[in-house]
Amino acid sequence: MFDVVIVGAGPNGLMLACELALAGVRPVVLERLTGPKTEPRANGLVGQIVRMLDRRGLYARISGSSEPPRPAPRYMFGAFTLDLAGIEDNPVSLLPAPQEQIEKVLAERATELGVILRRGEEVTDLHQTDDLVRITLGGGETLTARYLVGADGGRSMVRRLSGIGFPGVTDDDFVTRSANVSVADEYVGPEGDLIVPGYGSLPPLLYVRTECGTIVWGLLPGRAPILHTTETGGAAEQDTPMTFEEMLASAERVLGAPVPVEPPKGDGPRLLRRLAGGNTRLAERYRDGRVLLLGDAAHVHSAIGGPGLNLGLQDAVNLGWKLAATVRGWAPDDLLDTYDEERRPVAERVVASTLSQSALMRPGPEVTALRTVFGELLASPGGTGRIAHLLAGTTEGFAPDLQVHTGGGTRRLAELTTSARPLLLDLDGGFAEAAKPWLDRVDVLSGKAEGTDATGLLLRPDCHIAWTGYEPGDVSGLRAALTRWFGEPLGDAHEPE
Repeated sequence: MFDVVIVGAGPNGLMLACELALAGVRPVVLERLTGPKTEPRANGLVGQIVRMLDRRGLYARISGSSEPPRPAPRYMFGAFTLDLAGIEDNPVSLLPAPQEQIEKVLAERATELGVILRRGEEVTDLHQTDDLVRITLGGGETLTARYLVGADGGRSMVRRLSGIGFPGVTDDDFVTRSANVSVADEYVGPEGDLIVPGYGSLPPLLYVRTECGTIVWGLLPGRAPILHTTETGGAAEQDTPMTFEEMLASAERVLGAPVPVEPPKGDGPRLLRRLAGGNTRLAERYRDGRVLLLGDAAHVHSAIGGPGLNLGLQDAVNLGWKLAATVRGWAPDDLLDTYDEERRPVAERVVASTLSQSALMRPGPEVTALRTVFGELLASPGGTGRIAHLLAGTTEGFAPDLQVHTGGGTRRLAELTTSARPLLLDLDGGFAEAAKPWLDRVDVLSGKAEGTDATGLLLRPDCHIAWTGYEPGDVSGLRAALTRWFGEPLGDAHEPE
């Protein structure tokens, strides 16, 4: 019997597999496809997940840079450009990278950690008892596991077989078109903007709204430039393959001028896609007994602002250590339930964000009036900051980027959290002794930290602060937090498995 079976080898399933392996649990990952997807999908990551990947040593592997993440000077919300330069502790960090590159790095890391990946395996049935989940595969093979995680996308078979509802709304009143393009140098401005004769310039990777729709253009690392439009109304060409001429016609309708782009040059794969309508749905619950949902299997919504992959990867980091602690036998009884309690409200916020952005980007004079009012609210004190944290997926208690001075030198917090173990930062020299009964599962580091006046910080493996000490000797609060999140001390509990 396996401890954990993960269905789906996309970025979310692979991230969960890495987190479990770091915590001492070796999962099996089942993937229906025989190989990685090659078609262009997401174009990068934004917000809190970028800093979280840095704290696992994955940011450098994906970005190819030895420098830590930096806050972005601007971003977008509902086709408004947000000036983020003046925000204190700007939460919007960017990691521009094709999804296939992110997935490749995560697959490599999972392999390094000993994760078993089985491709070409499709789940056709499941049945769970109080003690296990029995999984039937397409070829008739049966697997048993203590827990099963569905990371198999918006049409999740695991979710359907488990009977978890997926309520939401379907909107078929718009069409999006996307294509890789090529463009002559004379039409690219110094800031990467696209110069459109008869219109002006399109800023890179920022939505532009007109009374006829929206358009976004961008130069992306590692792939051909992309052009994307959204128009209301049904697509007359729904039953025919998408063509590049259709892409050009849509862009001209939105802007009112021909866009100077051509089909991409060189070998593919190339993006040329039309999508009519969209779904916004949220699972009724993230857990049903020994079955859990992750990523798109738990929530689907518009891709505006790039929230989907960010949300799913943070789901994985939240779930990983809790599921591992449960499997290994030291988790408090309700620890696994906190996955739903903590992550589902975040998904509700993302759903609200994407629906509101879609409304703000529609054509029409009433939307133009709404944008005028919203723009005034956005410019009010604190308005941009609130939207920035919404876009970044900021969650309460996520530890800031600290510099910790130890006997071995100064280290960034990101260098201290790559093991994915709970971490006690003893910043006053008085807490290490109190944490000794938990040393089998909690690391302790003494030193001084810049950026906080706390005397001690207890961090969960997902880098959220479980306890903050301000007075020397506040050991009762520390012990309570250690017990709450990491179980009974070793001397008072059974030996962990």
